[in-house]
Amino acid sequence: MIKFFAPALIMALATYVVPLNIEAAIVTVGSLLDEMVDLNRLAEFPVPLYKTVQYSSYDRTSTVPEGEGWFNNADGFGNEPIPNFQSVIRAATDDQPGEYVMCDVAGPGAIVRLWTARLEGDLRVYLDDMNQPLYEGPAETFFWNSYDANGKAAGLDIELLKGSFYQEQASYCPFPFSKRCRIVWIGNPKNLHFYQIQIRRYEPKTAVGTFKPADLGAYASKLKRAADILSHPGDNWPVVSKRAGETFEVKLAPGAHLDAFLMEGPAAFERLILSVEAPDRDLALRQTLLHIAFDGYPSAQVQSPVGDFFGCAPGFTPHDSAPFTVRPDGSMECRYLMPFKKSARIAFQNLGNQEVTVRGQVLPANYTWKKERSMHFRARWRIDHNFHQASLAPLDIPYLVARGQGVYVGTATYLLNPSAIPSAGGSWWGEGDEKIFVDENFPSTFGTGSEDYYNYAWSRNHIFSHAYCGQPRNDGPANRGFVTNNRWHILDPLPFRNHIAFYMELMTHWASPGLAYARIAYYYGKPGLMDDHLPITPVDVREPVLPANWQPLGEGAAKNSIFFQAEDLLQGDATPLFVRHNVWSGGQCMRWTPKREGEDLNFVLPVAEDGTYVVRFVFAMDARSPSVTFDVNAVPCGPFNLYRAHDLLSRAFGSAPVALKKGEVGITLHHRADTPAERPSVGVDFLWLQRVGD
Repeated sequence: MIKFFAPALIMALATYVVPLNIEAAIVTVGSLLDEMVDLNRLAEFPVPLYKTVQYSSYDRTSTVPEGEGWFNNADGFGNEPIPNFQSVIRAATDDQPGEYVMCDVAGPGAIVRLWTARLEGDLRVYLDDMNQPLYEGPAETFFWNSYDANGKAAGLDIELLKGSFYQEQASYCPFPFSKRCRIVWIGNPKNLHFYQIQIRRYEPKTAVGTFKPADLGAYASKLKRAADILSHPGDNWPVVSKRAGETFEVKLAPGAHLDAFLMEGPAAFERLILSVEAPDRDLALRQTLLHIAFDGYPSAQVQSPVGDFFGCAPGFTPHDSAPFTVRPDGSMECRYLMPFKKSARIAFQNLGNQEVTVRGQVLPANYTWKKERSMHFRARWRIDHNFHQASLAPLDIPYLVARGQGVYVGTATYLLNPSAIPSAGGSWWGEGDEKIFVDENFPSTFGTGSEDYYNYAWSRNHIFSHAYCGQPRNDGPANRGFVTNNRWHILDPLPFRNHIAFYMELMTHWASPGLAYARIAYYYGKPGLMDDHLPITPVDVREPVLPANWQPLGEGAAKNSIFFQAEDLLQGDATPLFVRHNVWSGGQCMRWTPKREGEDLNFVLPVAEDGTYVVRFVFAMDARSPSVTFDVNAVPCGPFNLYRAHDLLSRAFGSAPVALKKGEVGITLHHRADTPAERPSVGVDFLWLQRVGD
């Protein structure tokens, strides 16, 4: 049962008092909704100032950085040695749930992000001095659909929130409070209870208007505007500048390092749009470096391969987010504001062996540099090749270590994952947690898993792109191949006064020698900030290549499996073609081009002994692929839609557990003519027989 209660009336805000160093401003639901679609404000140190902290179910035995227990992983699975909560009100018993405080935050603040993979039990949420909770009901409902009940009562179209405020497993629904936020979980910690709660903690005496259910009606127009923009940021993100765009073009011979665009300040770049042309564009996107230097800095504040900078790597991967849009036509757009006081210089460096042409457009904006608040935009890429991970020993990967004052605003991870295990349980790379130290010696953000940080869960390999997070690339099968994850801290930026250290723990399910790990930290820094960046070398940007002629490995969740190359089981007179690529096992994939809908392809699968099995096809998914079904002993499976407009993916599609007898089992693959492709073709990499239930 869900109950919503209106909080008690709060003090009139007309006479609020703020510290002398804080501008007279009030934080409300409405102001936070505006912030959700305002990238420009990130370029100035926030007023009123706040610190973004995370309350989570991280393993409480992790107490000493790099010490004993630092990499422990009991973070919500159940039966943890220390309860994953701030405090315990009443411990659970066998027949009665307990009460556990997830967070009890004193002073002004705002909930800005919620995430859970699974959170059994109920929740009570109190703001300020409420006698009755703002929310009481199922925990997952509040974490995944935070505004639903209040929004319905306010007459809002709840569908607007899906994909805009609700992104994968996370909810970005601001709940400001002036005095206190207290969230109590009612459940049994023997059960699943993963959670992350991000809260801005404002400076004392900051004027904050506490959330009231009526606010969703009062700010309905702001909420709808934010939802419209966040749903399609590339099309709908507002342009502030009234100035005309300025274009440039530069041709780069191998080894060239050339200036492409110069501008005097004070001014800002509101948008930067680039496209790259080369015989091998994908390789050029990695081996052509973007340098953007502000105000005469000899070491450019932005240093990154062009494709990686736009969240498009390795190769060209269309996606759409708040700060970046990569379009199928080849254009790549950045919307982070880049202010400067005196000058800005955009240059490109070709570390490859082919000629590259870069075309660009800058949208300049008028900007007045503010000595106490203005910051330079910074984005510096790094990579580590050939992690062996043979011992499975976890380690913390540094993304950024910086001293000075600034605001952290985004993260991107790019992996080459050579794992040969075709299941998530085995090929998963991201069991490790993010650990972000902000002005302190212990993380103020301590996560529960890499995919949790990126707003999804359970090692999923699905392709998604939202305003604040995305997984625009994950080749497969499972989590093998090239993988790209990103997250943009727009409502939940991380201001730091003195220093920040961002680490992401690398913990794989299985040994994966040869793993390569690239990443970018995006942030703003006041002049005088220093970080740990080193220049990018030709070795860093060498061509990323997946292992050739790999074969699937029956370990992890793929144990008790036998794998067969599709062509070895093929029956009849079909004459498929073969396409070579390192994403496919053995380096090639069988492609069948049906002549008509309903045409079949037959296979015979050898079964060594009676038992219960799952039968899987590992298919290609791309722009030529249709929908298919298949039968196992005349039992239908599917349909499975294999069409992807801009991707090349390897994905396993399986039957339900089925009893099979020893001997040969007939399998029929059926083509369905429901694809935009003009001449559809079905790619079959391998068949996978797994015994289950033993």
